[in-house]
Amino acid sequence: MSAPDAQRASVSEPSAAVQFTPKIISQLREGYSLANLKADALAGLTVAIVALPLSMAIAIASGLPPERGLYTAIVGGFLISALGGSRFQIGGPAGAFIVLIAAVIGRHGYDGLVLATFMAGLIMIAIGLMRLGGLVRLIPEQVLVGFTAGIAVIIFASQIKELLGLTIVGEPGALLPKLAAIGQALGTVNPLAVGLSALALAIIILQRRYRPAWPGMLFAVAAAAMLTGFLHLDVASIGTRFGGVPSSLPAPSLPAFSVEAMLKVLPDALAIALLGSIESLLSAVVADGMTGRRHRSNGELVAQGVGNMAAVCFGGMPVTGTIARTATNIRAGATGPVSGMLHALYLLAFMLVAAPLAFHVPLAALGAVLAVVCWNMIERRAFAHALTGSWRTAAVLLTTFLLTIFVDLIVGIAAGTMVAWLVKDRSAKA
Repeated sequence: MSAPDAQRASVSEPSAAVQFTPKIISQLREGYSLANLKADALAGLTVAIVALPLSMAIAIASGLPPERGLYTAIVGGFLISALGGSRFQIGGPAGAFIVLIAAVIGRHGYDGLVLATFMAGLIMIAIGLMRLGGLVRLIPEQVLVGFTAGIAVIIFASQIKELLGLTIVGEPGALLPKLAAIGQALGTVNPLAVGLSALALAIIILQRRYRPAWPGMLFAVAAAAMLTGFLHLDVASIGTRFGGVPSSLPAPSLPAFSVEAMLKVLPDALAIALLGSIESLLSAVVADGMTGRRHRSNGELVAQGVGNMAAVCFGGMPVTGTIARTATNIRAGATGPVSGMLHALYLLAFMLVAAPLAFHVPLAALGAVLAVVCWNMIERRAFAHALTGSWRTAAVLLTTFLLTIFVDLIVGIAAGTMVAWLVKDRSAKA
């Protein structure tokens, strides 16, 4: 079920007595058998295989080292599953955050991102405790469709450099200057990077067509890494750009607090909290639509807040519920939150045992992974339906889409919602 379809599904809030009870406790009360554990162990492994390349790719696209994506999926993902109000939610770094994270780092550095994310976690906890989680369903469908499509366009533009192996010094963040810089750098195209990108895309596309149950993204990244390592290809890789991936989690530490620093990052904290709440609850609604279950939106927001605070204390980045990985979890046969907790432990095991294998992973292959993610993010049928429907739906969609691309994602959501409200208000008076 697509995100818009799932959002239209009827989702009732649970009684006040169980609003904040983690779903894992509910499942344990129902009875948790060895068969449940086996199913969750297999589902968790399946999701971890998908999350491994994605977590690194999203971190790199956000302007961070790849291990920060893994830290986020391990720490934040574990806590979101253990404490959350959705039985099947998988937490981790999300593509929708790439633009926002890159902008925050550009303004305040990584320390500013840590502080903003920690504050965002507190805000999300407060929103949950005030029982405002159900408000996400008031956001119009056209706003969500336009927003996700706009984010997909921005992310894809950020990966053109890696897909083509371009040499760009100081790549601009804004879309139009970025495209101009790419155009000026086309003379630096690396044919080897293009070949690895094409190979990775071909593997993913063919796998989805002929072997949809296989982890195509992992196969694509692994194949590209083996070629890069064995043939000593002259392309940018995790090793050449970042020096590899550490083989352990860092020691936790709190961000540096000061009134001045907190005021500086407050707008970014609000943006992270808003985007994280929308993305997480939308993912939970999608899971409800796929399973017939009902999530606890306020309890889920509290868990998301705790997950964000913990993730950055361990050197991570903002964490949220992820629609694609949550859907993969459900399709893999998960029975409850244990699968999400195990997915995080599987990723931790990779870091402890196999981190050196990431050295030769080419950034072109990770760019191909994100290109596929961008394609999947766009609700193409819903976009076309809104665009060719009434002028009202088209106005809401285009307002959100264009402002997300050319101005700011939060501005896009706010303006699109406002236009939807104004259009509805005027039509009601007509």
